[in-house]
Amino acid sequence: MKLCVFGAGAVGGHIAARASKGGAEVSLLVRGATLAAIRADGLRLRASPEEIHIRPPASDDPRDLGPQDAVLVTVKAPALPSVAAAIAPLLGPETSVAFVTNGIPWWYFLSHGGPLDNRRLPRLDPDEILYRTVGPARTLGGVVWSACSVVSPGIVEVASRANRLALGELDGTISPRLQALAAIITAGGLTTEASPRIRQAVWQKLVLNLCSVPMGVLTEAGPNLLYNEPACAEAVRRIAAETAAAAAALGQPIDPDAEAHLASGRRLNHLPSMVQDLQRGRPMEIAALFDAPLELARLAGVATPTLDLLIALARLRAKQAGLYA
Repeated sequence: MKLCVFGAGAVGGHIAARASKGGAEVSLLVRGATLAAIRADGLRLRASPEEIHIRPPASDDPRDLGPQDAVLVTVKAPALPSVAAAIAPLLGPETSVAFVTNGIPWWYFLSHGGPLDNRRLPRLDPDEILYRTVGPARTLGGVVWSACSVVSPGIVEVASRANRLALGELDGTISPRLQALAAIITAGGLTTEASPRIRQAVWQKLVLNLCSVPMGVLTEAGPNLLYNEPACAEAVRRIAAETAAAAAALGQPIDPDAEAHLASGRRLNHLPSMVQDLQRGRPMEIAALFDAPLELARLAGVATPTLDLLIALARLRAKQAGLYA
């Protein structure tokens, strides 16, 4: 399988290394210092006690890499319009494109069924550029659970012991292309589920993000500090309940299990990626992680008072930093 990872940051680098170990013919579409580092010394994944070192073809020009069997898009939501502008040379007649992102994805209501079927989310796909250039037929959804970070260009470090990836067709079918992609990443050591309910996986990950990220943006603290504060722990319980209510109202029931999340988070010394973006002056995923979940909660008629307050404050923090317009 020819597999291009579009954006080899922390998540992209992790998946690329695993897929390569699993037997995929991996290439990377990257730029800047990361491109220079990978061309000089390859990509290194440090997942103690294991280290994977690969030397894949890498370029900032998709024409150098050519058509692929599959593309994994792992850039953050603010960069997705640039993906749409660049992805065409990677697409052959049967190329699938898996979007492994945080928050509510641009494709959420495509092949959804029911009265919300094919509803667009303009804040996530301005001018429908992804819809027009990639389209529903090629698209796979993706959700990853992995606390990882780039320690220097070309070197990714994984902080969490439990790491997994869910991939799914938008219509819930378990297709041969989905099974093949999941199998090759699993073979590399990252457990990957071919999920018949990828939207449920979106909410399962989202509840974890919403519990930690808004308070993290406000304090620049990780869960190990936040969750040991009683008031913050109580806020986590309310956020989990509000998010689960929105998911259920939209037909995706989840068990938020706030107590288990608090227990594991108290041991996790890792800053959420949006907090890392704030500290490094990079665009923040406000629309996908904050604005869209509230939009969907309103659509479902679910009140979210705790999230409303924390997200308003976190959004203001991002605006003050010049990282959200």
